[in-house]
Amino acid sequence: MTTSTEIEVHGTVAPGFEEVRDEFATFIAEDPADPGAQLSAYVKGREVVDLWAGEGMSGDSLTGTLSAIKGASHLVVALLVQDGALDLDRRGAEYWPEFAADGKGELTLRQLLAHRSGVIGVDGGFTLDELADDRVIAARLASQRPYWTPGTAHGYHGLVIGALAGEVVRRVTGQSIQELFEERIRVPYGLDLYMGLPESLEHRWVPVLPMAITPEQQAEMEALFPGPDSLLAVAFNLNANPPTDLVELINTRKVRALGQASAGGVGNARGLAKMYAAIIGDVDDRPALLKPETIAEFAKVHSSGIDMVTGTDVHTFGLGFEVQGIRYPFLGPDAFGHSGAAGAQAFADPHSGVTYGYVRRRFHYPPEGGALENHRLAAAVIECATAP
Repeated sequence: MTTSTEIEVHGTVAPGFEEVRDEFATFIAEDPADPGAQLSAYVKGREVVDLWAGEGMSGDSLTGTLSAIKGASHLVVALLVQDGALDLDRRGAEYWPEFAADGKGELTLRQLLAHRSGVIGVDGGFTLDELADDRVIAARLASQRPYWTPGTAHGYHGLVIGALAGEVVRRVTGQSIQELFEERIRVPYGLDLYMGLPESLEHRWVPVLPMAITPEQQAEMEALFPGPDSLLAVAFNLNANPPTDLVELINTRKVRALGQASAGGVGNARGLAKMYAAIIGDVDDRPALLKPETIAEFAKVHSSGIDMVTGTDVHTFGLGFEVQGIRYPFLGPDAFGHSGAAGAQAFADPHSGVTYGYVRRRFHYPPEGGALENHRLAAAVIECATAP
């Protein structure tokens, strides 16, 4: 299939999902910046959409998922809670004693996972080398004063939530989130989603590209930036010298190799959609990873309203996951997942049995997780999946 801009859409859809292909092709034709996108969807464990388009992009290509990897990180935490190895209402410092410094000792694991710790970054920022390594991030965060009283408010811990949760996991199990994801989730299900991309797979890596924006849009973003001393700057390491560039971050081999659990994920749409399919139902003759009661706990709203970091109400958090039915009203109230800064989106909707994975190479404008086209694409998937 070729659009009016001669960008070819590849892949397949199951009968009844042709509307999704049409919507994907329309978006590709409308976007002049070569989005290099992939889209995958499952319904009750069966793949029904597998599409891709754009220069350098194939169905097997791997690119940066950025914050969409938080779904994988918190799936590991959810499994440990389900196993009884972690207790959501125990204080984090009971697992990680050093974290009690500077008034953080009463913060529960539940509050930490709901982005309520106040430890969104460090004074003076991290170097790029430090940001690649969750162990280093955690060591610096342990002694960092919180930027608000822990537990009293929430704010997006964009680059550090995986390191915080990961250190608790390591103290309890002796293994990293990355190791547990590999052993319990990625390998058994054959997922094209990595928290630590092997050198042997680098040939499938497609670099993430910066936004293609007008001078007017650039000026608008700069006018909205609250300044280098703001909580937004701290949370996205813009208080460092030099400030962190997310494009540079994910395009750095060390970040991909170590699989930083907040933003260092590498994968494709197939990997994201299949992971969420495995969370909520049978896939490849394996039972669902999470029980309904575990899903209900992690998917319910724990933090909502104005975010201390972003100053908006865009993010509504469960435990680690974003509550997706707020952003996409056509989903059920228990839909959960996580977006990524370049525009990635991934979620499970237990009500319909739909799981969804989307990635794109180029950062989108406006710079907010979950590119705007996801509203159209996800709605088309749900409409086809629930059609009589």
